[in-house]
Amino acid sequence: MKYELHIALRYLLSKKSIKFVSIISAISIIGVTIGVAALIVVLSVFNGFGSLVSSILINFDPHLRIESTSIMDSSKFIPVLSFLEKHNIVEGISPYVNGKALIVSRNVNRVVNIRGLESKKIHLVSGLKEKIVLGQMNLENGQNGIILGLILADRIGVVIGDTISIVSPTGAELAAMQLGLPLIRRFQVTGIYESNNKDYDGYYAFTNLRNAQSLFGKNGKIDGIDIRFDQVDRTDNFRKTLYEQFGNSFRYLSWYDLHRELYTVMQIERWGAYIVLCLIIAVASFNLLSSLTMIVIEKTRDIGILKSMGATNESVKKIFALQGLFVGVVGTIGGTCLGLLIVHLQDKYHLVPLDTSVYIIPAMPVEVHFVDLIFIAIAAIGLCLLASRMPANRAAILDPVKAIRWE
Repeated sequence: MKYELHIALRYLLSKKSIKFVSIISAISIIGVTIGVAALIVVLSVFNGFGSLVSSILINFDPHLRIESTSIMDSSKFIPVLSFLEKHNIVEGISPYVNGKALIVSRNVNRVVNIRGLESKKIHLVSGLKEKIVLGQMNLENGQNGIILGLILADRIGVVIGDTISIVSPTGAELAAMQLGLPLIRRFQVTGIYESNNKDYDGYYAFTNLRNAQSLFGKNGKIDGIDIRFDQVDRTDNFRKTLYEQFGNSFRYLSWYDLHRELYTVMQIERWGAYIVLCLIIAVASFNLLSSLTMIVIEKTRDIGILKSMGATNESVKKIFALQGLFVGVVGTIGGTCLGLLIVHLQDKYHLVPLDTSVYIIPAMPVEVHFVDLIFIAIAAIGLCLLASRMPANRAAILDPVKAIRWE
């Protein structure tokens, strides 16, 4: 192995080699370096945005949601509530009711999601209290308090203290046939929140559980239970515990499941970027293939002499495989250093700023994951070794007698 490495480096770096071959080898290393750096930077940006989105959602949503497979009386959830209260890792529990309704205010209509939670427990299962920017979280006043998202409040033109009407879908069919009146409740806006999530801020309103049950005709019934733990990492394990305890009677949705479509799209984009940017390394590996092929042609006589002295086909293959490995390792190390440098500069000096009037952050977020570095290194070195395979096989099958005779 020692002499194969010596010969490999000599072939790749020798000044006596064809200058064109040396240039192609240098281009290959530069190409791998740029490809690796680009992969690190782009994946770091995806990681940064992913962590930002997750932090926004986790800080606002419950960690785990238990849903009934059908509308159930609240008594059906008593065993679940008793089970949850026994665990110290559970920090907050609140039954909830959820439904769509029509908000009417100053001739402006808007269909929104109304969520009803126990007033005294909202802050335990949701980040709503910390996100209120106007008013307060008072849902127990005599006029049915309600908290709106900032975008929603702006669209319907209401401020703190205004009264809005909410038309429930309950009884809408009878009203349409003129056999009854639609169910309408009046609410007073007691708070306005901003979660930095446009879906929530524009389409969600919160009230207490009793008012929501009355609005949707679910007196004594709930849709499920929201849960928060002392650490979000406990969610998956506890979900398995609940499933083992209560089986298929309920659905158990983690914070990830609540936004699975969003995370799926983000993962597809991330892997798409990874595959596309790997093409940069693939192009560099094609340059390496050309370089090694020309070295095989140039060093035909040397290969013949080596084989006549007892070098095996495997040894000859190792010589050219080590050249590919050298290009891959050097390019990977150089690209990793360059990529990490760019990520560091972006994190510290905000090389790519963002408009704070549009975005909630001043600069493009970046976050490096060690696992990404491993995958990038495997891709870069693997493609370079693959490119060296054909020239190595060609060199190994050379007939030493013919190689020496014709050279």
